[in-house]
Amino acid sequence: MSKSRTNYSREYKMEAAKLTQDGDRTAKSVAEDLGINYQTLCRWKREYEQRGEDAFPGNGNKYVEDEEKAQLKKELAEVKLENDILKKTLSIVT
Repeated sequence: MSKSRTNYSREYKMEAAKLTQDGDRTAKSVAEDLGINYQTLCRWKREYEQRGEDAFPGNGNKYVEDEEKAQLKKELAEVKLENDILKKTLSIVT
């Protein structure tokens, strides 16, 4: 039998991450109280610490930085290919 995957709302994730930052309780006790996996809560906490209110954009939505990084990688690959073609052309001509 396969378990269905539970989807949590952005607000739920943010509140869970904030609970771990208060310092009153450990992340493990918060995870147990909420009924979620400890590693999942740690991942949410880390993402919230890194991105703040911009954390958890939703399914399929990427962060702006990630989109820019992917676009730059694509452009770099194209430039490298063009450069290789020019080098081969130059070696043939000379």
